[in-house]
Amino acid sequence: MVTATALEKELLELAGSVPDPELPVLTLQELGVVRAARLHGSDTVEVDLTPTYTGCPAIEAMSVDIERVLRAHGMRQVTVRTVLAPAWTTDDISPEGRRKLREFGIAPPRVHSASGPVPLSLGPTRTHTHTTETQPVRCPHCGSPDTELLSRFSSTACKALRRCLACREPFDHFKEL
Repeated sequence: MVTATALEKELLELAGSVPDPELPVLTLQELGVVRAARLHGSDTVEVDLTPTYTGCPAIEAMSVDIERVLRAHGMRQVTVRTVLAPAWTTDDISPEGRRKLREFGIAPPRVHSASGPVPLSLGPTRTHTHTTETQPVRCPHCGSPDTELLSRFSSTACKALRRCLACREPFDHFKEL
């Protein structure tokens, strides 16, 4: 017999296996947005989902996809709750998710080593090896740290558009939060 805890873990993994609608190379588990699955009875589950930012337009598509996957696994009633606390940060992206972003041609967000606010720049910036930044944004194509910001926004609000000054290729950078 499967225990409630084992079934909740399985349901959490199923919900986490759903591809992100904006970055389908990542699952919701790799993105770090599926937080919990709680079983109520034998066929009712409640899933906690944290958006990457308040007002994220993909949250509805994520919820519908989670509901579909869990219903296909025998859950009659599926509720997906949007949970804002604790807030999602880019540190929640798994190492596998970061690897997949890089392979897909998107510079993954830098991991910040200290807690607290992430420093942001409001103007155009260049990342060079001789700057004071401890972690430059590296080009996902050639690995060079010599990159420049072209636009603070790219195809989605969570990405910025950058260009490598070594290989001259443009690329998206998943911004740190």
